[in-house]
Amino acid sequence: MKKSVTFNINGQQHSLDVEPELKLIDLIREQLNLTGTKRGCDNGTCGSCVVILNGRAVKSCTTSVEKADGGNLVTVEGLSDGTKLHVVQEALIQSGAIQCGFCTPGILTEMVALFDQKPKASEEEIITALNKHLCRCTGYEPIIEGALKAQQQVLNFESNKL
Repeated sequence: MKKSVTFNINGQQHSLDVEPELKLIDLIREQLNLTGTKRGCDNGTCGSCVVILNGRAVKSCTTSVEKADGGNLVTVEGLSDGTKLHVVQEALIQSGAIQCGFCTPGILTEMVALFDQKPKASEEEIITALNKHLCRCTGYEPIIEGALKAQQQVLNFESNKL
């Protein structure tokens, strides 16, 4: 039996009738046509499907749509402001962390959620967050470099707001 869910995704309100066992990735990709979120392993291992739900990074392949009811979702499509990229997107590009790009949406949303929650996260906390993501191209050094660069830009932005 279908269940009605209401949520905000990338600034847009949606109310849909969905099967209770539907996973967020299926809703995002198939029903809302937001294909930046990637389907990888379907068991929560690779991290390519990570989105932000109520401020926290979650793996959309293992999260039911019911958990988003009444919530706020952000996908990789919601990070930029028109053509202006998010500072995390810019930093990963500058560090050469984007090669094939398959893991990138999940890494971006993971880092944005981390820095939104904890702008002064330690390097160890950043690496721990990145350890939830498989990347077969970069060797991780450029990703870590980009994350640290992004964090510095986030901190600079925060201090300029004061």
